[in-house]
Amino acid sequence: MMRLPKPLQKGDHIQIVTPAKRIDASHVHLAQKTLEQLGFEVSISKHCFGSHHYFSGTILERLSDLQAALNNPEVNAILCARGGYGCVQLVDQLDWSAFNANPKWIVGFSDVTVLHQHLQSTKRGSIHGTMPLNFGDHSAEALTTLVSALEGTPYSIEAPASTYNMEGNAEGVFLGGNLAIIASLIGTNSQPNYADSILFIEEVGEPLYSVDRMFYHLKKAGILSKIKGLVVGGMTSMKDSEIPYGARLEEIILAHTKELNIPVGFNFPAGHIDDNRALVFGATVQLNVGPDSTKVLFD
Repeated sequence: MMRLPKPLQKGDHIQIVTPAKRIDASHVHLAQKTLEQLGFEVSISKHCFGSHHYFSGTILERLSDLQAALNNPEVNAILCARGGYGCVQLVDQLDWSAFNANPKWIVGFSDVTVLHQHLQSTKRGSIHGTMPLNFGDHSAEALTTLVSALEGTPYSIEAPASTYNMEGNAEGVFLGGNLAIIASLIGTNSQPNYADSILFIEEVGEPLYSVDRMFYHLKKAGILSKIKGLVVGGMTSMKDSEIPYGARLEEIILAHTKELNIPVGFNFPAGHIDDNRALVFGATVQLNVGPDSTKVLFD
């Protein structure tokens, strides 16, 4: 049974941390102002605006910020400022004992999938959602669904039908994140148990052949045979090879899933896209892939 953190209330404390790539302070201040206007208390971690080559700080600096937020009983949610790369450098050095005793929401996407997957492996929930880097560009729905997820308000997300969809209904625990990071964690101590789950994936900038390879990884690891449904979010700026691969992205994915007899929905509004709506990982959801739409209900 997955354990979800307590819903937030107005006045609760959100701390912004930068566990991976460095970020310009203007993005963080915009997010802070936006969330404060929505009624939350917002603080910024010590090294949030740091700079150490590619990163927001050294491993020890980034680790100390995230550990402090995990340990602080006054912090109700941790909002990662951006992705990039770096969370995998921290995940096994974190002491999760205070968090496990009093879970709190961890929010982000992209490289933050490392943290999502680790939490999923320990049956803890988290939120795949917009981050300060993107607050100025993402849709209004990206923010409203984030607030709904944080506050535990039931909501649903609906995407228009795709001709590539495989129709059907399923119920399961919502798991997943960025496809490349999911694949990179297969066989590690951060791999979740995918039995009876609804798997969500999104990706950016990968070659088509790489998607095929990652799906073979999922298949050979026995993951695809365990899931009850697949939700495909933004697959942004995908690349073909100099000699064309010979299949569309959707065709590559369907080649690996058509024999599974599960619903598959494409073009879901989450991922490296402007309409990046919040997803509650660890929640038991209803998935309906019908003739007119793909719908996921979080209740």
